[in-house]
Amino acid sequence: MHGVVPKSLWNKSNPADENNMCSWAMRCLLVVTDNRVILIDNGMGTKQDEKFFSHYYPHGDDTLEKSLAKNGFSVNDITDAFLTHLHFDHCGGSIKREGDKLVPTFPNATYWGEKRHWHAATHPNEREKASFLKENILPIQESGKLRFIETADGEEWLKDFRIRYVNGHTDIMMLPQIKYNNTTLLYCADLMPSVAHIPLPWVMGYDIRPMDTMQEKRKLLNEAADNNWVLFFEHDPKNECCTLLQTEKGVRLKETFPLSSIDEKMGSL
Repeated sequence: MHGVVPKSLWNKSNPADENNMCSWAMRCLLVVTDNRVILIDNGMGTKQDEKFFSHYYPHGDDTLEKSLAKNGFSVNDITDAFLTHLHFDHCGGSIKREGDKLVPTFPNATYWGEKRHWHAATHPNEREKASFLKENILPIQESGKLRFIETADGEEWLKDFRIRYVNGHTDIMMLPQIKYNNTTLLYCADLMPSVAHIPLPWVMGYDIRPMDTMQEKRKLLNEAADNNWVLFFEHDPKNECCTLLQTEKGVRLKETFPLSSIDEKMGSL
């Protein structure tokens, strides 16, 4: 998760267990508008076999269904399932098993992907092949619910919902840039999975082109710091959101806070 960064450094931010593994979140985001209920990413799901899950040690009591219910929603309420990219820990919850069948988890939703990334995921390179699981991906298309986003980089897909396209981690990952009240929130997906990944050299070993990741991070981090954006982290086990500041060493962390405090924090800045 930290690429070439020495363990003596990264172990301070997210200490490893006796198996040299760290705990990570799979934090989705629900965006509710006047006529849409949009779920951004959906975790790894529950349909894989015991051998698969034994590689990743999922733990904790949280589930997508429980989290939706806490906010007064169910899987039936989702109108749009937005997929930043198709690695299994981001889209595995898209599909569930019903007996011998694989069916959409969100029966009333349109599933949104990016056409070039879809082609890369269904014709995977050897580096990413283990992350693109056909049982997560192909049933979406077979259901007839798949649509591709064609919005240009930085332009609005929906009102107050822009798309930023980034490369490096994978081909054509989509990052939602959402205007909420007077605040801009960037859903970081795997460009920056945690607060620890804000410094440019902290790039995951999973990335297919690390130098491209660094270039994409530099561009968006500077834009975020200069315009007082909030970053939302999908994988950070402790920190949901943060703000940034410019320093002599580059863009660095300013403050962390839960998403529920965004109005209080940003209203005072």
